[in-house]
Amino acid sequence: MSALSDPATLLTLIAALAAAGAAIGFLAGLFGVGGGAISVPVFYEIFGILGYPPDLAMPIAVGTSLAVIIPTSISSARGHHRKGTLDLDILRAWAVPILLGVILGAVIARYAPPFLFQAVFVVVAMITATKLLTGGKGWRLKETLPGRLAMRFSGMIIGLVSAIMGIGGGAISNLFLTLHGVPIHRAVSTSAGVGVLIAIPGAIGYVLAGLGRDDLPPDALGFVSLAAFALTIPMSLLTTRFGVALAHRLSRRSLEIAFGSFLLLVAARFVFALLT
Repeated sequence: MSALSDPATLLTLIAALAAAGAAIGFLAGLFGVGGGAISVPVFYEIFGILGYPPDLAMPIAVGTSLAVIIPTSISSARGHHRKGTLDLDILRAWAVPILLGVILGAVIARYAPPFLFQAVFVVVAMITATKLLTGGKGWRLKETLPGRLAMRFSGMIIGLVSAIMGIGGGAISNLFLTLHGVPIHRAVSTSAGVGVLIAIPGAIGYVLAGLGRDDLPPDALGFVSLAAFALTIPMSLLTTRFGVALAHRLSRRSLEIAFGSFLLLVAARFVFALLT
């Protein structure tokens, strides 16, 4: 008997997707991250229960995660923009480089082993968490953002790693910005906009990459599950506003501690994945 023919299992899957959507939206608003660290493993497990083979479940999990990040990041970015902390100049400087990084990431993902990028994310998350939890004293490369060339290169790297892992790039962009003297609230807000820049071309890329395959499930558009997308989005859009409101009520230090603790949990999840 398939999972979909068992009412109890089906209801459990729907509840899991709704809960994941609520967490994704709240984190998108609070920390400016896309929530891919939550949605990718949740989607992967659910698709496994539905009987998808691992080599199909993973790209669909990543593609669907990127698709979900689009509306949640837009909602989060709009909320932070209304608070006056979204830096549009940074987003303009990163727009084209991030797009190129996303395209490059889609190409590299075909050949490079996934554990390599998980390991990179663990390193970045641990460095960022340590910086935030220790107060960031001495953790400055510069007091201002670098020149045009360095900004473009950093944007490409953020897009590349994020596209491969199905994340919105918030943790990586936040580390880069705070290392260059950007205040935490402004960095979090701008990272929400980075999620939009990454998720749109990333999701389109995964749709195109999966088109024409004859082993896709009926609801899939390329490597994006429309059913999972539809069940996740309502809760994520509902909770994003609460995350934004809380982010702007917290003090700078409280937000740093909360974000650092979150990144430690995310890093631990990836370490577990690498060891199993």
